This record gives sequence, C-alpha cells and structure tokens, in this order.
Amino acid sequence: MKPNQASNQLRIIAGNWRGRKLSFPTAPGLRPTPDRVRETLFNWLDPVIRGRHCLDLFAGSGALGIEAASRGAAEVVLVDDNPRVVGNLRDQLQILNATQLQVVQADVGSYLSATPRVFDIVFLDPPFRESRLPECMHLLEACGWLAGEAWVYLEAEHGLVLDLPENWVLHRSKQAGQVDYHLVRRIKTN
Repeated sequence: MKPNQASNQLRIIAGNWRGRKLSFPTAPGLRPTPDRVRETLFNWLDPVIRGRHCLDLFAGSGALGIEAASRGAAEVVLVDDNPRVVGNLRDQLQILNATQLQVVQADVGSYLSATPRVFDIVFLDPPFRESRLPECMHLLEACGWLAGEAWVYLEAEHGLVLDLPENWVLHRSKQAGQVDYHLVRRIKTN
C-alpha cells in the first residue's frame, strides 16, 4: 500500500495501542468495521474482554481482533483466506509487537471444519451478500468452537434475517447505515 492512501487506514480506538493507525490493502469484500460501530461493540464487550480468547473470522483489516487485543484479550486468532490480506496483517502485528495475536491463512469454512479450539468471543463479519453467516454460525456451534457461555459478534448487510442456533440469545443489536450489527450470547446447555 502507498503511504498516502489514508482511506486504507484505521485507528485503534482504545487500550494499549490507542490512537495507532494501521494500514490495510484494497481487496474484494474487505470493509473494516467503522470506528463508531467498533466503539459501540467494545463498550458492550468491556465487562468481558480482558483475559479472553478471541477468534476473528474473515479478519480482513484486523480491526476487530486487534482492537480486542489492545483492550486486554489474552489471545486473538485472525483468520482470512486472502494471501495479500494475511501478509499485511502479519506486517501490522510485527509493527505493534503483538505477540498475543496469531494470523491463520485459511478459508473460514475449512478452518471451522477442522479440529476445534474453544474461544470465549468470536467476531463474525463475512463479506456481504455471500450468505456465509448461517454456515459459520452452524459450524461454530456444532463443532465445539465456543466456550459454554461465549459471545459472538455478527455483522451483516441491513435487513438480513438472522437464524440463530437455539441456545444463542440476541443480547444487543444496532444499525449503522447499511450495516446491522449484533452481539449474541451463547447460553450453556446441559
């Protein structure tokens, strides 16, 4: 990315890296979560983020996962399938000396079909109009990726009807322009 492409930058809102600007490449479907949406989301998550293990699916710019680490998450795994995006994420993490973040290059569906690890918080923000939310929600629940009482952030195009697994409860929901965003709580089942 050329240094003067300010439109391909995002700012960390709070935490250890507050105010740091990160760059990201132009790529199909990559649209970082806007500052005001991230600020609202992390205000919602503030009571539970510190020390948690987070998974950022369709990581793209890394805005959600890096913000989580900046605010005290113990570990964040960022997953994306675009080699250019993954290379940029690794570069950004090296600049931050961010040892609690790991970048994985993989298709999200394939990643979620592999041997699971348990996460407390998952960020799920797939490219719009690709219908990936239902598949990913099912794999997260069915394959054992979520802690007993986990939080899942969902971001989708406005008007998309969410068909949540039966033990997922909508905790908060808002709209910003053409984006609907939701924080869901997974309730432990017997």
